[in-house]
Amino acid sequence: MSSKQNNANRFSGFADIYENARPKVPRYPVDVICRYLGRAPRLVVDMGCGTGLSSEIWQGVSEKIIGIEPSDDMRSIAEKKANSKMSFINAFSDKTGLDSSCADAVVCSQSFHWMEPESTLNEINRILKNNGIFAAIDCDWPPVAKWEAEKAYARLYGKVLEIEASVPEIKESFIRYPKDKHLENIIKSGYFTYVRELLFSNAESCTKERFRNIILSQGSTQTILKKYPELIEKQLEEFNEAINSCFDSEPFNIEFCYRMRIGVKNIGC
Repeated sequence: MSSKQNNANRFSGFADIYENARPKVPRYPVDVICRYLGRAPRLVVDMGCGTGLSSEIWQGVSEKIIGIEPSDDMRSIAEKKANSKMSFINAFSDKTGLDSSCADAVVCSQSFHWMEPESTLNEINRILKNNGIFAAIDCDWPPVAKWEAEKAYARLYGKVLEIEASVPEIKESFIRYPKDKHLENIIKSGYFTYVRELLFSNAESCTKERFRNIILSQGSTQTILKKYPELIEKQLEEFNEAINSCFDSEPFNIEFCYRMRIGVKNIGC
């Protein structure tokens, strides 16, 4: 099985959790992309769109949105959102099947680190129009909440990463490309005349159930729960206890912090 398919399979079996726990892309990236483009895009390609959370923000802005998602579970939820302007297809980032020079913007929201960068950027360059925009958008984990809740999250996720690195069956089941290399990879591709990184944040309403589910929406945690749940049972119980002690049943605000690497395509590339 290819590494691309392994990465897609990593997101099977928890699409409902993902849909309800993950943040939607805020309006700010849309405004920046439109500003850099000089107009509203006619076609946006949302590459690695998951359940379509990152596609929905373009409705009412772009004439057409195409979500690319190789995970059948994730795409099955996205397809329920399809309409005359928004559609979803089963494809990988390096071979979308889309026409050359068709897209005004290509966006990867919380997904570029699951894609081989060189072949993906080659495909992005192929489908982007001249002066088209590429943006890789990632949020930092955990969201800003109470420090005690954030510390509990970091402790549990630290254990998750430790298990990932030490258990061969898990370690060899995926390839994750470093997010801190995104900007360098975009520049190194030579496809873009202007590249920069932007930082921003966005507030959302949350509940303690959603806060718990944010970490359960991550492929790292789910892979361990599927294969070796006993390795994380104690830490997961401690995390749940900590979150219960931090929050009551009332909703509260959290803030997601984002990093966006954005590039404007060279004319003639």
